[in-house]
Amino acid sequence: MQSKKNAAGKPAQRVIKKYPNRRLYDTDTSTYITLTEVRQLVMDNESFVVRDAKTNDDLTRSILLQIILEEEAGGAPMFTEAVLASIIRFYGHAMQGFMGSYIEKNIQAFSDMQTQLTAQSKSVSPEMWAQFMSMQSPVLQGMMGNYGEQSKTLLTQMQEQMQKQTEQMLGAFGLKR
Repeated sequence: MQSKKNAAGKPAQRVIKKYPNRRLYDTDTSTYITLTEVRQLVMDNESFVVRDAKTNDDLTRSILLQIILEEEAGGAPMFTEAVLASIIRFYGHAMQGFMGSYIEKNIQAFSDMQTQLTAQSKSVSPEMWAQFMSMQSPVLQGMMGNYGEQSKTLLTQMQEQMQKQTEQMLGAFGLKR
């Protein structure tokens, strides 16, 4: 399928309308689609927005959360109960704003590392792969080290930001540390 482009030559964002009967309508293909097909749009890196057909409210986040819920219920969940409970505890906490950014940056770093490994593995023969697996690879150690360093840096930034906010709050009440 050829992607549509807007006046600036950029790919146009696909609009999916959600009707009160919970059906999803893809305005690009003029057909009703399932949540599974929306998931495939995500997997294909398609840019889309889900809008309420009546109010035009953006429902994209709730549809993405629904997809995650179905994936989690579908057999091999990604999140343990402990992780989900921890995420819930961050809501309403001073760190809520930072946590989303921290998770997003870590997922991006992990994704970048996976992309690098995939690109490098295309030129690897089965014999080379066996040799790679039999010893600790400096490349893998370097990439994991980079991921670890990025994660550590993000955590340090988050802690510094939290400390600044605490000092500002204490200062607002006339208290000093």
